[in-house]
Amino acid sequence: MSISADERRTRIVDAVRSLGSVRITELAERLEIPAVTVRRDVAALAEAGLLRRTHGSVSSAAAVTGGDAPARGDGPSIGLLVPAVGQYFDEVIAGARAAAARAGASLVLGISSYEASADRVQVEQLLTSGAQGLLLAPNWTPADGPEGREWVEGLPVPAVLVERRPAPGSAAEELDSVASDHRHGVLLAVRHLAALGHGSVALVARRDTWTAHEIRAGYAESCALLGLPVEPVVDIVRPVADAEDVADTLAEAHARGVRAVLVHNDQDAIQLLPLLRARGLQVPGDLAMVSYDDVLAELGAPPLTAVAPPKRAVGAEAVALLLRRLGGDDALPAHHLLLLPRLTVRESCGATRSS
Repeated sequence: MSISADERRTRIVDAVRSLGSVRITELAERLEIPAVTVRRDVAALAEAGLLRRTHGSVSSAAAVTGGDAPARGDGPSIGLLVPAVGQYFDEVIAGARAAAARAGASLVLGISSYEASADRVQVEQLLTSGAQGLLLAPNWTPADGPEGREWVEGLPVPAVLVERRPAPGSAAEELDSVASDHRHGVLLAVRHLAALGHGSVALVARRDTWTAHEIRAGYAESCALLGLPVEPVVDIVRPVADAEDVADTLAEAHARGVRAVLVHNDQDAIQLLPLLRARGLQVPGDLAMVSYDDVLAELGAPPLTAVAPPKRAVGAEAVALLLRRLGGDDALPAHHLLLLPRLTVRESCGATRSS
């Protein structure tokens, strides 16, 4: 059974933490992952500051700091909980890392699995490590109930939610939060496609993350605002295995007149391009496409028009807000900050390129 890049990278980080220093070839054998894939993942994880590479070996990076950051203990220690190590949160981490380094703080990373029960265990470990404040991206989705979230009320240190928005009346409502406004990001994409003359826009989306739920909600809101029909959402449950079925569904939608699609995320959009060509559909000639995330979008063939959430800015703003709390600003009201994504136009939508 294939696993996603996020799951694979989380397994790599967990294994390195357990083993200490290990050769990449040995790591690949232990995890039963091709060595070339492990090398590529390790390079990305090292660039994000999550692992250290030296001469064919890899070791854990316990504290995530900037290149010229002071040693741990020179400033406040901040714990950062993320749901998995992947391309999206790599950029959030990078933004937080740089902001912490500029402030003389150290950043300690906790990686949770995609199970809500793992969040509290990771937070307890961050607190045990000496974290004086917390940045939290717990495994919540807007569809979840309040069960399993009560622990945030009893945190002994200031905390800021990252890429999460507390539900009204929930235990997290009084916490600060910094997040991308994904619903606005979807509006940017749908409005752009409508301005190009498309009377309907399909949505291909996952459903297993906070971002996916926000994109789905934003799609329905955007279509209503712009007077477009709400097409049935094409689900991605298994990102690799479902690609052929998704391509078939888009071909059927094209046959009934749909000429534009928004795909969450870049990886899935790029995977769809050759599958659509195999079904006689050219992007953008037959089907205009916009992807969501803008991590890999420019590497598509054709390069993909994409919505870019402000991932690095989210990490940086979360650190800045937490440091204000740690500085004793008791008069500061709870902040729920939403940062707006941007749309970069490339070839895949059929419009004039803007990047």
